[in-house]
Amino acid sequence: MSGKYDLVIVGGGISGASLLYTTAKFTDIDSIALIEKESEIAAINSHHTNNSQTLHFGDIETNYTLEKAEEVKEGAELLAGYLENHDPDREMHAKRSKMVLAVGDEEVPKLERRYDEEGFGDLFPKLRPIEREEIEEIEPKVVEGRDSDEELLALQTPDGYVVDYGEATKSFAERAAEESNVDIYTGTTVTDVTPTLDGYTIETSEGRFDSDAAVIAAGSHSLQIAKELGYGQDKVLLPVAGSFFLADDLLNGKVYTLQMKKLPFAAVHGDADVHDSSITRFGPTAKLVPTLERGRVSTVSDFLDVFGLNAAAVLSYANILSDRVLLPYVLRNLVYDVPEVGPKQFLPHVQKVVPSVEIDDIERAKGYGGVRPQIVDTNEKSLDMGEAKIVGDNIIFNITPSPGASTCLKNAMRDTQTLLEFMDEEYEFDEAAFRGDTIDNFPRVDDADEDADMDDTDEDAEPDTVNEPPAADD
Repeated sequence: MSGKYDLVIVGGGISGASLLYTTAKFTDIDSIALIEKESEIAAINSHHTNNSQTLHFGDIETNYTLEKAEEVKEGAELLAGYLENHDPDREMHAKRSKMVLAVGDEEVPKLERRYDEEGFGDLFPKLRPIEREEIEEIEPKVVEGRDSDEELLALQTPDGYVVDYGEATKSFAERAAEESNVDIYTGTTVTDVTPTLDGYTIETSEGRFDSDAAVIAAGSHSLQIAKELGYGQDKVLLPVAGSFFLADDLLNGKVYTLQMKKLPFAAVHGDADVHDSSITRFGPTAKLVPTLERGRVSTVSDFLDVFGLNAAAVLSYANILSDRVLLPYVLRNLVYDVPEVGPKQFLPHVQKVVPSVEIDDIERAKGYGGVRPQIVDTNEKSLDMGEAKIVGDNIIFNITPSPGASTCLKNAMRDTQTLLEFMDEEYEFDEAAFRGDTIDNFPRVDDADEDADMDDTDEDAEPDTVNEPPAADD
């Protein structure tokens, strides 16, 4: 197996597949290949058991600033629009209520300020504050068994997209593969990437690929490859493994708790599984691990390659882990994996969402959870919150912790524009068609009002025909 391509994408998770879809369907690039080391795409972090299944808009993520929420919102709407357009049977997603819950007289005023004074109510017109009675109507178990004097407030929206990112990844790849200029290679491990006069040579377990431009969308391994090519020397990774506890049928949608400001990890939340609403997941826990992939000891050496074992990396880790908020958090999360002890220690987090839960109601989920690489800046000796991207000479490296999956299409749109610059504007990107296939299908408040007005008009209008038989499809 070998080939010469204008563009080669390494990595068949949602980041790589969304870029494949965008460049294949909406540019005139002559030849594109995607290379994935697993036997099928979406086998690692994009698999639905290995992530929170949340489409992050920034509305209930209380560690987001308004500026970050504005940035994330457009990205989430692009993916939501794609799902609305291409998943009418809800095989890739479900749409349920989601809320962020404030409990007690310290948290409630914070959530009120966020909605009223900090601008989140204006930015998200479907988001609304609800109190105990309405919370109980939507999520009965959140109120059941709770002290009646305890203050409660939630910001709730019906636009809670629960996403099987693995199926979305496959959908992107399948639509891209409809184009004659696209090849997808699975079971193909990249062994070396070498710059050439004309672009890059990519050696793999199945042969050699040559490309004018390349995008490395291989999760934690992206920084590893970047460093081998001389990029990203001021960055290392803090790999965090997320896990979940399971319970039976407690919640109808997503219920988040308030986020601690200094933590880059998602707040503990409960939600119904995307494919089985009778399963409620609680988590994630966040455990530091010296690997780039969950449960694969073979990637310990890959982590050490990225870490480098140099003074800057060690000092950065020491500075980050000595933080008064982060260190206790890390230590607590190590305990959650301990048999017998772990569930008991995690139970109070579950009870904050569902007070009536008892220890026998929850169990550690086996086979759930992935590794999220948090980026560490060794110059600043601090965590870089959010996604990371390195742009080199005719090459892009995407390292995408949360909300990378939520904003995959926005990242793909930006990368497509950068790739066309690499190629001296030889090709064009039809952004209008891209938006028409994605974000233009996202249901907005104005659309709902218009539909309601049309329904009212239809009720008052005389029918055009009388006793007309139904169509055959009905």
